[in-house]
Amino acid sequence: MNSESNGEFITLARVVKTQGRHGEVAAEMHSDVPGRFAAGMKLFALPKTQDARRELEVEDLWPHKGLVILKFRGVDSMSDAELLIGSELQVPGAQRADLEPGWNYVSDLIGCAVLDHAREIGRIEDVQFGAGEAPLLVVADGAGKKFDVPFAEAYLEGVDIAQRQVRMSLPEGMLEVNAPVTAEEKQEQQSERKKRR
Repeated sequence: MNSESNGEFITLARVVKTQGRHGEVAAEMHSDVPGRFAAGMKLFALPKTQDARRELEVEDLWPHKGLVILKFRGVDSMSDAELLIGSELQVPGAQRADLEPGWNYVSDLIGCAVLDHAREIGRIEDVQFGAGEAPLLVVADGAGKKFDVPFAEAYLEGVDIAQRQVRMSLPEGMLEVNAPVTAEEKQEQQSERKKRR
């Protein structure tokens, strides 16, 4: 069972790769709270296999290309760091940061309905980081179509976690632009390119 759903632990980041030769790892942030990590803080690493969590202490950290580089105390080699790849970095629910108004935990957004000018687009399936300034909401409608919607302040009208709703005001045509290309559309584009050559 995913720990996010039972409220005991909250995922703040996921380790995506090793970085450097001294046990550093690169992680994608799943919390949009600025300055969420600090040297000396304790995190729990939940491996992909979902067995026992391992407590880690942040020794040092710095941002790098949209990710955060973390050096944990006692993780001093590349082989130590490799064991952490894919792990979710969590804190107990009781340690949840008191959020300033307007900030949300990304784990709270998954499953919420996205409304554009009161019209429901679909539900949030995933949140992706690192593509740009704002995280991207991966929204799926009932018909199996997916949209990438920037979770940007400029488009955001409000988030109601209790009602499981994210209200947005998206620019005209944005959903058409940000819908991933279907297999048929890809084939059409490829045949168009061949004709032009």
